[in-house]
Amino acid sequence: MAMSSPPGRYVGAEEVEDDGEPFEEKMKRLAAQFREQMAEGRKLDVAIEANLKELGYGG
Repeated sequence: MAMSSPPGRYVGAEEVEDDGEPFEEKMKRLAAQFREQMAEGRKLDVAIEANLKELGYGG
């Protein structure tokens, strides 16, 4: 006889309270935030590469 139990019980996953924000709205907000953060990351990559080049470590 095979038994199955939810893994959260054994790995310590906590139940998360519903924040009341509808899933679709939350995903749109989080996806937009992610895109903004990725764009900021690309800007930082360019700045870091320029700084490395200025210091003689650019490629």
